[in-house]
Amino acid sequence: MLVYGFDKAFPLQMPFPGLVALNEPFGNMSPMGILWSSVGASPPYEIAAGCLEILGGLLLFFPPTVTLGALVCFADMSYVFLLNMTYDVPVKLFSFHLILLALILLAPQFRRLADFFLFNGATEPASAAPLFGSRRANRIVVAVQALFALWLIAMNLWGVRRDWKQYGPGAPQPALYGIWNVEQFNVNGQPRPPLLTDISRWRRVIFERFDFAAIQQMNDAQTFYNVAVDTNKKTIALTGRRGSTQKIALAFSRPAADQLVLDGAVDGHPTHIQLRLEDRSHYLLVSRGFHWIQEYPFNR
Repeated sequence: MLVYGFDKAFPLQMPFPGLVALNEPFGNMSPMGILWSSVGASPPYEIAAGCLEILGGLLLFFPPTVTLGALVCFADMSYVFLLNMTYDVPVKLFSFHLILLALILLAPQFRRLADFFLFNGATEPASAAPLFGSRRANRIVVAVQALFALWLIAMNLWGVRRDWKQYGPGAPQPALYGIWNVEQFNVNGQPRPPLLTDISRWRRVIFERFDFAAIQQMNDAQTFYNVAVDTNKKTIALTGRRGSTQKIALAFSRPAADQLVLDGAVDGHPTHIQLRLEDRSHYLLVSRGFHWIQEYPFNR
């Protein structure tokens, strides 16, 4: 509960849709991709969900709050399990196991919970026998539990801080970061017009991380590459992913901050490409923002 909770409270599990996701046609996305993008598009919602998971986990550390913690975990994981099942997320069994663990913790209190929630009956305080006969020993146990909880919190915060800087919002951006729209695409010295039927012509090039790039064809299909950009030699090396052996070596120049020129061999043919940087704020998902008062729904 704490691991997943902290990854949501500091939105890392479902980050705000990146450059590739912003250009992925909705119909091409997987159910899991849609879930990740929709939750990531609302950081406050993700943070709230993460805080509830953290709350459920922390309440399990101390006997007086175990029942409440198990109820919170049961509610949280029931919702997560439903999302996993309906959006085809691969941790279906794991979330179901967490539901079973919450029910095991609630089992001794089933009768009291039923009297309170279903039958409107009086309930007696739960009886819990101390672990040890001496008060001092029981206090030591509580202190150990508290220290263990603090250690887990510290470890998760350390992991969140590391991940935030490695691949989260705090990670440095590559030199060519951005969505680059292809304005001119010449092969063998001949211009290739932007026809939707020409699936070998590039439409966009997206640099999102230091080791990752995507090329979008005219039919909106995206091909992903491992990328190495040498800003000193002004070269780009693209290597196919997922079993592809394709390699593309390009030289680049930037006549202006929003312009990029690529030259090299693509599929064995000399290619010259001119690109222009897209303003990320042009995407409605990025620029829409929050509106407290709305006279009419804005549903697009």
